[in-house]
Amino acid sequence: MLATRKFILGSAAGLLAMSGAHAADLPVKAKAVEYVRVCTLYGAGFFFIPGTDTCIKLGGYLRADVTFNGGIHGQPAWSGDLGQQNRYRDYFAARSRLALTIDTRTATEYGVVRTFGQGDFQFSTLGGSTTNPNSINQTSPVGGTQLLDTAGGGYVAVEYLFIQFAGFTFGKSSSAYSTPWNGFPGNINSSLLGGNNTDTGVNNIQYTAQFGNGVSGSIGLEDPTVWDRTIVANLSLPLSATESAANAYAGVHAPDVVGNIRIDQAWGLFQISAAAHEVNGSYNTLNSAAVPAGATGLAGAAPTALSEISGHPETKWGGSVMAALNIKNIPTGAGDDIKIDASYAKGDTKNVIATSGASPSFAMFSGSGRAYQSVGFGATTDAVYLPASAGGDGSLHLTEAWGVRGAYNHNWDPYWSSSLFGSASWVRYDGTAKTAYCNSYVASTGGMAAKSADFSCNPDFAVFQVGAITRWTPVKNLTFSAEVMYTRLDQNFTGTSTLTPSAPKPTAVYEYKDQDTVSFNVRAQRNF
Repeated sequence: MLATRKFILGSAAGLLAMSGAHAADLPVKAKAVEYVRVCTLYGAGFFFIPGTDTCIKLGGYLRADVTFNGGIHGQPAWSGDLGQQNRYRDYFAARSRLALTIDTRTATEYGVVRTFGQGDFQFSTLGGSTTNPNSINQTSPVGGTQLLDTAGGGYVAVEYLFIQFAGFTFGKSSSAYSTPWNGFPGNINSSLLGGNNTDTGVNNIQYTAQFGNGVSGSIGLEDPTVWDRTIVANLSLPLSATESAANAYAGVHAPDVVGNIRIDQAWGLFQISAAAHEVNGSYNTLNSAAVPAGATGLAGAAPTALSEISGHPETKWGGSVMAALNIKNIPTGAGDDIKIDASYAKGDTKNVIATSGASPSFAMFSGSGRAYQSVGFGATTDAVYLPASAGGDGSLHLTEAWGVRGAYNHNWDPYWSSSLFGSASWVRYDGTAKTAYCNSYVASTGGMAAKSADFSCNPDFAVFQVGAITRWTPVKNLTFSAEVMYTRLDQNFTGTSTLTPSAPKPTAVYEYKDQDTVSFNVRAQRNF
């Protein structure tokens, strides 16, 4: 009996030991895999970030374009070596860009919280559109914004970076002043003048209120340092042969105040915008001495030891207004529309003479029947002043500008579309500013003895542009485009003068004459 009991107990212990061993070998239950879920709240392409209630969308495009007789991204040959048409200019300029966008959105009790950012990985023609040693040299090895466009190089540009919450936008975004199409009513080049353009974003804070029935209003405060300043010219300093002036803007003391009232309906859009912009000069006495050849020295309009005690012009406020209209569903075809905007600025010229970069000043050369060559130029400024110590009134005289631009956009079929676009821009100086500008220009360019009998000086100018583009989209999100644009500079000087333009142009007699140029741009773009 005892033996039987020991046998049973031993067997039970063995079974327990074996069951324990088997239990240890069993796999532990794995945590359920959290698969990515599609987010349908904000349209196609969004999905939930795993483990959160935030939706994200990744997108962008890859673009390759080439401009003939112009700078990258379609800039016309209206200044620099391109404007001179000299041997340093490139006959074409190319840029390749990969844009990546990240869009996140989270639903909250205050509404949607959104963040958005875009980075552009790009490679452009070395030096932009010139091989002039002033731009490309052995020590840099390249100057300007194309510093990293060397073999195996390239650079990253930052466009929009902003947060949106409860009607507010914080960060780098399109201005509350801008239209939805910014500087692109139908064109693909970024140099159609005539109105505002903040297509790559300006640092700002803005608030948008929705009033219902498609009516909204926005107001914003913006940093004008990069996007909304041209030149304040101290006319006691020498001007160049093409009327360009050193920049005597003072520091930024106040943000731009901007806003719009907008109506969005099925028929299209109507918008009224306004902006207030501070214009201030630095000092009355600034460096005017040229740097000796081969030496390093002060730039024009740099401060000297006499600047602070010389005083400065009183600050003034300028601004601009814009009216914009978009008409949809026109009878020429499905998806066809017309976009147009008209602008007026005083002391805020960037809202008329605007590109995706800095506002250009113009200096163009061509042939002449009565001189070595002809020249046309136009200086883009926010204001000019002539200090009392130099015989002026010491006040800022704000520059006026007008502009209009627009496009008609037509779809031939699902694969082909075309646009006709154009613009007109005018820059004007008041009587006191003209007198001071012309006296400074004549003194800087050899006096009246160097001018012909029919010479006259007037710094006012206008720029007219007209162009056309055709696009082919063989498959969804892949588009090939070809664009041509004619640009005319209408300047108001007459006669001839002995001038010394920037090298390689010689000191010679030049005729003042209107100028024109034609640029051609082709592009391939894949959106994703």
